Amino acid sequence: MTRIDAVRARIAPARARLLAHPLYARMASLDDVRVFMRSHVFAVWDFMSLLKRLQRDLTCVTVPWVPVGDAEVRFLINEIVCGEESDVDPKGTRISHFDLYLRAMREAGAETASVEKALASVRAGGSTAAALVSAGVTAGAAAFSGATFALAANGKSHEVAAAFTFGREDLIPDMFTELVTRLSREYPGKLDTFRYYLERHIEVDGGHHGAISLRMVELLCGDDDRKWAEAADASVAAIEARIALWDAIVGDLKAA
Repeated sequence: MTRIDAVRARIAPARARLLAHPLYARMASLDDVRVFMRSHVFAVWDFMSLLKRLQRDLTCVTVPWVPVGDAEVRFLINEIVCGEESDVDPKGTRISHFDLYLRAMREAGAETASVEKALASVRAGGSTAAALVSAGVTAGAAAFSGATFALAANGKSHEVAAAFTFGREDLIPDMFTELVTRLSREYPGKLDTFRYYLERHIEVDGGHHGAISLRMVELLCGDDDRKWAEAADASVAAIEARIALWDAIVGDLKAA
């Protein structure tokens, strides 16, 4: 068994619970998707902080430039950053995955005020912790993103890379994509961008970027048993946090 296989075996029980989560069966309407997006957008946002933390650690982002670390790792992280920050929309125009998600929310009629207030707070120099409180973010999203930002700020590089790779790989089952596809037919023009976002994310993260991320974890952990154990712990924690977010969204759906 390879080291990567050992991590996969460690996260398998939590991953199975996430993929079988009752959230997916609970969602049935456009309003349900709107409730989901209102919280899930924060996972899309904080994902980018994990990525930028890795870019900061593993490449040189200061002036004057000096070579940092392993050239293979630099290539891997820069390629992922390019894809996440500068992908293409359905018309071929460059756009980040986060901005694409915001566009999908507006198209669907989902509430974007909370995430826009949080972004404005951070742009004005506020902390992410303060932004998540002041912006009126749902409790589940605030807890999830708070933990993510803490990892991005304080975690070790191999822990961040493992959470990024195993905790943020595409973990949305086919039934959810099928639901969005059905609803996009029932509500023309409301979920087209969201469906494209899901399909694009699955295509990119489940393919080339997934392989790149695995290689990054291997290079960062090397032959260090302690690093591999910490990487596995971080991966499980990331998936458990996602399960808690899904639990919270189910509660929001029941209250809606």
